[in-house]
Amino acid sequence: MKNRNQDISYFLSFCIEQYKNAKGIDGVAVMKDFSDYGVLDYLSENFDVLHTQSYQWLIEDIDEFIDIRKREYEDISR
Repeated sequence: MKNRNQDISYFLSFCIEQYKNAKGIDGVAVMKDFSDYGVLDYLSENFDVLHTQSYQWLIEDIDEFIDIRKREYEDISR
């Protein structure tokens, strides 16, 4: 289990760095969005499938996940 937790941690770090570079934003902004929309939980919970994907696919998937969450939050606040 220790190795799995370490693998997930490395994967999360990878996703943060790739997203930061792809969007041209700093790590603080990435972590705010990831925290606000539950991205880290999503990535951790779906590690087994997601870690096999390319970084380009991951960026698109994260963007889609954030967009869905934003719409859900907008619907709740109406």
